[in-house]
Amino acid sequence: MPRNKAILLLSVGHACVDVYQGAVAALVPFFVAERDYTYAAASGIVLAASLLSSVAQPLFGVLTDRWAMPWLLPLSTFLGGLGIALSGLGGSYALTLVFVAVSGVGVAAYHPESARVARVASKGSHTAMGWFSLGGNLGFAVAPLMVAGVMTAGGLRLTPLFVVPALAGSVLCLLVVRMLDRTSGGGARKAVTAAGADDRASFVKLALAVVCRSIVFIGLSTFISFYTQQRTGGGTASGTAALCVLYLGGAVGTVLGGNLANRWDRVTVVRGSYLMTVAAVAGIVFAPGPVIYLFVALTSAGLYIPFSLQVTLGQDYLPSRVGTASGITLGLTVSIGGLVSPVIGSVADATSLQTALAPLIAMPALAWLLFRTLPEPVAPKPAAPEQAAPEPAPAAGSAPAPEPVQQAAGASGAELSPSRRDAR
Repeated sequence: MPRNKAILLLSVGHACVDVYQGAVAALVPFFVAERDYTYAAASGIVLAASLLSSVAQPLFGVLTDRWAMPWLLPLSTFLGGLGIALSGLGGSYALTLVFVAVSGVGVAAYHPESARVARVASKGSHTAMGWFSLGGNLGFAVAPLMVAGVMTAGGLRLTPLFVVPALAGSVLCLLVVRMLDRTSGGGARKAVTAAGADDRASFVKLALAVVCRSIVFIGLSTFISFYTQQRTGGGTASGTAALCVLYLGGAVGTVLGGNLANRWDRVTVVRGSYLMTVAAVAGIVFAPGPVIYLFVALTSAGLYIPFSLQVTLGQDYLPSRVGTASGITLGLTVSIGGLVSPVIGSVADATSLQTALAPLIAMPALAWLLFRTLPEPVAPKPAAPEQAAPEPAPAAGSAPAPEPVQQAAGASGAELSPSRRDAR
């Protein structure tokens, strides 16, 4: 199957899963409006989605390192949608937390295996992995629009409609796994073999940087709607628009990150994007009026340019544990920012949202400092081809065998020198 077709299907399936990560933050204002939750209680919903997901994703990563489990893709997609579909039913806060947590487990099970399959399908291309990540970002971006449409039509009682993307995504996942199996001799089911030595120290620094990114992104995702309404004097629509900008900017940033990495190395690109994000987050916190939307867009691009690059960096730092690396960089460290959301909510209840959001400015600065000491990992070299066994010497008195005609090397017909072979 052509690589582009496989990545396209995986990208759309990724969108059908990550729409539920975006839906959690998008549902928060409606839970507050219908059930009179405080900021702290509302951020607890985000915590419920993040907590189990944060713990489960590395575990699923370890499992996919030992056994390829493509069947997890359709199952986890459905589970992620089912939890959100049930979250609006009933008025119990405890049940809402349980249902959102179920969705978080589904998302946790999806990402390590999907990143492994995407790595196989992309054949190591940064641009292809960027398109795979783009699908997830588009899912995030569509979530506020999907939630707003359903909530306007009937409120929380209509949340069962949210299961529809999960059903579509499950079908797409089944299709891509079967197609990869048919065209690559079971490539979707084969475990990725080790291709080099692990650089654990660099991976730990990378993971800490992704945690810093996660705190900024989830903190803004949870409270940007409320904060934009305060800064612009608008209603719920102005807050939803800011959340859409935060997610849609990621679509541009993810594709841009893959293209920039083809010109410069990944570490350099990530450093520059985090430096830009420091100024952009400061603009969100302190800029008055509608100009806040510009800084939301810049923050989104700055946070998403590193997104797919960090996934492939993690896989290259831990080449013998690709599933674990994917589970941490694409899952644990991305969702762990939800653990900080209740702290931000509590500070906002005690002081103001501006005071609570101001510390987020330091997070991309810390990520930049961590990346300053990171090396660009060396691309794994392909295994050397096996040498043919020497032919037996001709028997005494027999004519020597004619030398084989060498095939043309390139257009010139000259055999490549060892140095030129290495360059190729």
